[in-house]
Amino acid sequence: MNNQMWWRGAVIYQIYPRSFYDANQDGIGDLPGIISKLDYIASLGVDAIWISPFFKSPMKDFGYDISDYRDIDPIFGTLADFDELVIKAHALGIKIMIDQVLSHTSDQHQWFIDSREDQTNDKADWYVWADAKADGTAPNNWLSIFGGTGWTWDPRRQQYYLHNFLTSQPDLNFHNPEVRKAVLDNVEFWLKRGVDGFRLDAINFCFHDAQLRDNPAKPKELRTSIGFDEKNPYAYQYHYFNNTQDENLGFMEEIRSLLNQYPGAVALGEISSEDSLKTMAEYTQGDARLHMGYSFDLLTDNFSASYIKQVVQTLESRVSDGWPCWSISNHDVERVASRWGGYESKCFTKMLFAMISSLRGSICSYQGEELGLTEADIAYEDIQDPYGITFWPQFKGRDGCRTPHPWQHDAENAGFTQGKPWLPVSKDHYAKSVDVQDQSSDSVLNSYRHFNRWRKEQPTLRYGDIEFIEVQDPILAFVRQFEGDKLLVCFNFSDKAQTIALSELTKNGESLTEVLGHKLTSGTIVDGNLQLPAFGCYYSKL
Repeated sequence: MNNQMWWRGAVIYQIYPRSFYDANQDGIGDLPGIISKLDYIASLGVDAIWISPFFKSPMKDFGYDISDYRDIDPIFGTLADFDELVIKAHALGIKIMIDQVLSHTSDQHQWFIDSREDQTNDKADWYVWADAKADGTAPNNWLSIFGGTGWTWDPRRQQYYLHNFLTSQPDLNFHNPEVRKAVLDNVEFWLKRGVDGFRLDAINFCFHDAQLRDNPAKPKELRTSIGFDEKNPYAYQYHYFNNTQDENLGFMEEIRSLLNQYPGAVALGEISSEDSLKTMAEYTQGDARLHMGYSFDLLTDNFSASYIKQVVQTLESRVSDGWPCWSISNHDVERVASRWGGYESKCFTKMLFAMISSLRGSICSYQGEELGLTEADIAYEDIQDPYGITFWPQFKGRDGCRTPHPWQHDAENAGFTQGKPWLPVSKDHYAKSVDVQDQSSDSVLNSYRHFNRWRKEQPTLRYGDIEFIEVQDPILAFVRQFEGDKLLVCFNFSDKAQTIALSELTKNGESLTEVLGHKLTSGTIVDGNLQLPAFGCYYSKL
């Protein structure tokens, strides 16, 4: 693969900057903190880092409410810090991807301040405004993901404005071509500063139904859409009209057209729709839309070999020439080490990363995943996430996966800061600190490093096609194939040893020619059977 295709099969390490490392000791992580840890990041063997928002913001949603797309919030540093980060990361062979939150802004963005003044100003049509119904109620039944109606009354405009998220995150009106141009100009500002790509937040939310039609009700038995359940009334609707509109495909093409002017620059779209796998396929189709997409299908509580197989096979049947990106952890969901079983087993977390890294696609790996961090238990008085505050106690929010990265087991706040951290460091994370795991060749951290280095030497894993083998839970088995090479891959999703006949894995008469040994290849062949220990892995050429 040439350098412009670096993203195919890449491992992208997500950094949540508030919680990575605090260089100025004010309790909040920052860009200089990331710079100081670039050698650590390089040691992980990842291809790129994706940095969650660091732009100017009132921080109502911790940076996903942007008030200035072209400047750094002072709590994170300066533009000069960012430029230094890009230069030093590139010198280490690390690509830089940054978040772009395009569908909405902060209500403190100058665009919205102007827009809400009256119905005739230059920015009057830059946001989604609508008159009240005759009885004064909201224009339709659209809901906010963060609870309640998706509309808020503004007394200055004497109209409602749309917000799919917090009331302080008004939605831009992408039906207005001036808005699309201004948004793309902001994107290009960062391309000119040397970024290699973007993670596009909630990218299917850019357009809304211009007729403002009501969303239809969802039957009770179907209120289990990915990411939402009956704790949140958002699950009570089919969200056919407040997001994922056909017009958005044209905007994806506008984004790609801009990126094509900067060779090697890529776009990764976050997609959450009624049928996210279908939307992923549409948004990554051909060479005219996004380079990659990821959904929340593997960010749920569902953990079984059959579920992983079903999700990937469904996407593969639809995606044709598109390219997926897989993720099992991020800043919005419970950490995978807890969410998928809570096993106190290093083998479990090692197997999970090997599994996700062996699927066809690229990988987003969230900070702390390389340490096997579990979900932190946050007391109510320490909760910062507005989502958690609204839905407490049934849902505690997203703070449990956002706590500070532990660097040193015997230091205050695990070496993250000498100040009071914005979230407390989990007492369970000290023993998993970087300094502890650095010293153990068998640690989750060193296995993560080893696997990434080994995988870079396996083009079949990075670029190859995938074909699943029909075997029963708890075994996941598939063949990756690239340029005539075939690789058999097997995982045991159970905490008990499993045995499977080789005849079930090689039904086309292939023979195992070479076991690809690395620290995770723990399966063995005995009397024509593959024996996999608890959470075991097996790789062999066919």
